[in-house]
Amino acid sequence: MSNQSVAAGISLARVMAHCGGSPVGAVELLVRAIAATPSAPEPYAALAELRQDQGPELKRSLEAEGSLSAVLAQAYLMFLEGDMDNAVMTLGSVTGVRPDVAWGAAPWFGDARFLDEVSAEALAEGCLRTLDYGHDLDTDEMRDRFAPWFHALDVVSERSPVPESLAAMARLPRACGRYELSFALCDRADGVERVMWTAVARAATWRMMGDLDQAAQAYESALLLDPANWSLHLDLADVRAEQGDFAAAANLVEQGLEHEPEEVSLRAAGAAYRTRLSGSPDDLRALIALAPQLANTTYRNLLIDYACAGPRLPRKLVAEARGISKG
Repeated sequence: MSNQSVAAGISLARVMAHCGGSPVGAVELLVRAIAATPSAPEPYAALAELRQDQGPELKRSLEAEGSLSAVLAQAYLMFLEGDMDNAVMTLGSVTGVRPDVAWGAAPWFGDARFLDEVSAEALAEGCLRTLDYGHDLDTDEMRDRFAPWFHALDVVSERSPVPESLAAMARLPRACGRYELSFALCDRADGVERVMWTAVARAATWRMMGDLDQAAQAYESALLLDPANWSLHLDLADVRAEQGDFAAAANLVEQGLEHEPEEVSLRAAGAAYRTRLSGSPDDLRALIALAPQLANTTYRNLLIDYACAGPRLPRKLVAEARGISKG
């Protein structure tokens, strides 16, 4: 959309709001202009005018609408009202749906008042919401679009280094391939207090980078901080399996089961790793029985692949397990 088209859209939005009696329609036009040039201040100025003219009626209309355009407009209105926490969380939700638009380039998102007042907890939640739909963010284009988010992370984490929040923040740069920023947030968190979540964030970053030795060390650090956490035992077991050490993986799963004996993912992983080690038909049958209960089909199929590579397994039983993966 050209600058001329953006200007025309803003003018039409003003007409619709004042003469056509359609504030929501006006908002849709303004959001189209924002999507075309997210850093342009003019559509936001028009939204501010609309808020001043329509008052509470606009807010009610947007809440009832629920469209992406309405939600984006709500984020800006929250900023104008000084509600920085809900503004960033709402913008995170919009970004999660449409990360192909640099919504964070909005002038208000880099405003000093916003960066001074938004809480670390809310910014962390906003970051998590950008990841909700599983889009691929590890590209140069996405890194450029998320640059305002990275700046906000740097500013807010320095001002308010809450370890748990910084560990959550680290997930966004990690997803974007900005590993150095992810580690920097972890370092900043550790400078305040060493907590389990920061160690997990480090482990996940190392694992995404393909450094399984460093990932294992980080998970071991996390376990020292929270030794009764069954999920950490499973995470470390999965890394050991990825390294080909199925004996260590099976042992770690057993330790996790001491803390959560009915956890399905632990039981399935244990059956898979034992099958890979010994070729036990009974363990493979146990995995086949547990597999339908695993919500994560990617993880389920990985466990089946591990198990079916076990020694001297009956072909019919392997075929049954493989059938689950293909189903």
